Amino acid sequence: MSEPVVRPRALTIGLHPQAMDYNRFPDLDEAQLTARIGAANDALRDTEFDITPYLVGASPDEAETEIRTLLANQRFDLVMIGGAIRALPDHTLLFEHIINAIVEAAPGIRFCFNTSPETTLDALRRASASM
Repeated sequence: MSEPVVRPRALTIGLHPQAMDYNRFPDLDEAQLTARIGAANDALRDTEFDITPYLVGASPDEAETEIRTLLANQRFDLVMIGGAIRALPDHTLLFEHIINAIVEAAPGIRFCFNTSPETTLDALRRASASM
């Protein structure tokens, strides 16, 4: 009898659409971003990865606490951190808190980064190719 295939466990961390400042993005609103994130998460369900999507607010301390709690209870092979957290200068401290929490709570985890919700699968595949 063959062993069941174990899919890499991936945590995707994004900024909650309610925490986004849409003034910087006149062609985007909360409903659109929510729909894009939902569609991206739906597309990840039937892939080679076991995905746990997680959305954080803009508070660095709260996000760090939430991430530490999550990682204390679950093990992941990969973590993808979304562009709204990484690329917006207003979220630099949030990004630092998340990165430091992950590095301390999950040594050896592989990081990857997307450019939009639609590029999450590509980012995960890049990271898993070098595992």
